[in-house]
Amino acid sequence: MSQPLLIICDVVAIVLLVFGLYYPRHRRRDMIPALLGINVALLGITMTLTRTEVNLGLGLGLFGVLSIIRLRSNELGQQEIAYYFTALALGLLAGMPIDPSWATPALMAAILFAMFVGDHPQLFSDSRSKTLTLDKAYLDEKELAERLGSLLGKKILKVNVRRVDLVNDSTVVNVRYRVEANADE
Repeated sequence: MSQPLLIICDVVAIVLLVFGLYYPRHRRRDMIPALLGINVALLGITMTLTRTEVNLGLGLGLFGVLSIIRLRSNELGQQEIAYYFTALALGLLAGMPIDPSWATPALMAAILFAMFVGDHPQLFSDSRSKTLTLDKAYLDEKELAERLGSLLGKKILKVNVRRVDLVNDSTVVNVRYRVEANADE
């Protein structure tokens, strides 16, 4: 596939990812330039590296720089990380010549489809997760689960204790629970 067609495939894919999937579902405007920028930058870097004579060290160094940037950025949630790496993958795919020529757009479509399904609002729409700080240090997991159940009024699916502070008498816990679709059922 020609370089201009690969660039067009990438532009279409990243626009669909950012404006068709990510923003309508998550409404986090500050991620738009990050997703677009990382995609286009990686597309340019990959196209340059695949068309010039460079050593492996330079390529690994560039990915190291990307990692440092990521580590020094604000914390991202799991969904933002998924979109971030999807933008990276789309840029990489468009920047590298792959045989057969239809493989690049097919892989891009597969990635977009996976994100469409995996982040669909209806997928496990009754499941929720919260991180709570409780004003008591719970050492008994059964007692903790009962307290969370009464506090939330929901069916508790999983409890993950993050921290128990005996000095300040507190517990930080991530709780996953299920909400009822319709309370009349």
